[in-house]
Amino acid sequence: MTAEPRQVFDAGYYRRFYRDCPVHDRRRIAHLATGVTELCAWWGIVIRNVLDVGAGTGLWRDWFAAERPHVSYRSIDVSEYACRRYGHERPDISRWRPDAPADLVICQGVLQYLDDDDCSRAITNLAAACRTVLFLEVPTAADLDEVIDADATDLDIHWRSGTWYRRRLGRHFRLIGGGLLVARRAGLHFYELEAPHATAARSASEKTR
Repeated sequence: MTAEPRQVFDAGYYRRFYRDCPVHDRRRIAHLATGVTELCAWWGIVIRNVLDVGAGTGLWRDWFAAERPHVSYRSIDVSEYACRRYGHERPDISRWRPDAPADLVICQGVLQYLDDDDCSRAITNLAAACRTVLFLEVPTAADLDEVIDADATDLDIHWRSGTWYRRRLGRHFRLIGGGLLVARRAGLHFYELEAPHATAARSASEKTR
């Protein structure tokens, strides 16, 4: 790890983490996209439009084009290289939010590159951008010791605690598990064991009565 988190996402970055030793490939994203969309279907959530934040090489876009061509898909990335090469728009989620929310927002491998203030703003903007479901992937400090594949993962990031993220995300979302968060404003209801963090909060509240 270096002292300063990465700020440059150029051709060299994409060659290192998306070609030479990819942390995610087309097959894995296909499994993930299938799982996310099928769980949404199971919960009765209709996905009409998608916002992909930090879309990278466009693997989610390719999957939606092939498997859900009727879904309106929008992709953004702060990398000038990625936008030019893969055709994304270039707003910064820590400074921008769309005019209308999307049914599904994807944010995979983005927040760890932002400092605390920008990350907090980005979470608020993700909440504004999300009508129903957010898929979020962000490594935490605990993951560094227990989960991370150091050969395939960029370690030049902000290593924050899971509690730091949950505290900010919890203002806007219910954490369901598997990287899925449901917007509180969506008004969806889940079985008790489908939303473990909500259950824990409820149990703690009941103990204090």
